Amino acid sequence: QVQLVESGGGSVQAGGSLRLSCATSGLTYGSYWLGWFRQAPGKEREGVAAIDNLSSTPFYTDSVKGRFALSRDSAKNTLYLQMNSLKPEDTSMYYCAASVGASFKWPPTLPGSYNYWGQGTHVTVSS
Repeated sequence: QVQLVESGGGSVQAGGSLRLSCATSGLTYGSYWLGWFRQAPGKEREGVAAIDNLSSTPFYTDSVKGRFALSRDSAKNTLYLQMNSLKPEDTSMYYCAASVGASFKWPPTLPGSYNYWGQGTHVTVSS
């Protein structure tokens, strides 16, 4: 059973930083993707960043390139999203997701490719 638990959200002023964590369990063997997504009220869920567990090559959506960075601690089974230079438009609920044996399409930030989701952690960036 794959489980994902996000933490680290909060409120910050524009230009500030936050680090989100996604504690994973049940992801032990094989190929899978882990991703961060966000959804603001009234908007569609959008992909932010994703990483493949075999190559560990991160992929970022254009709006966060140069500001957000993925990292992993394999010993802790945890995925991190370091968010710097935050903007008010980054305000959203952030979700961690895993694609395990699901039909996968490129780019890896398409929500439909992911079949396991966490409950989310909220990020508010004030101007």
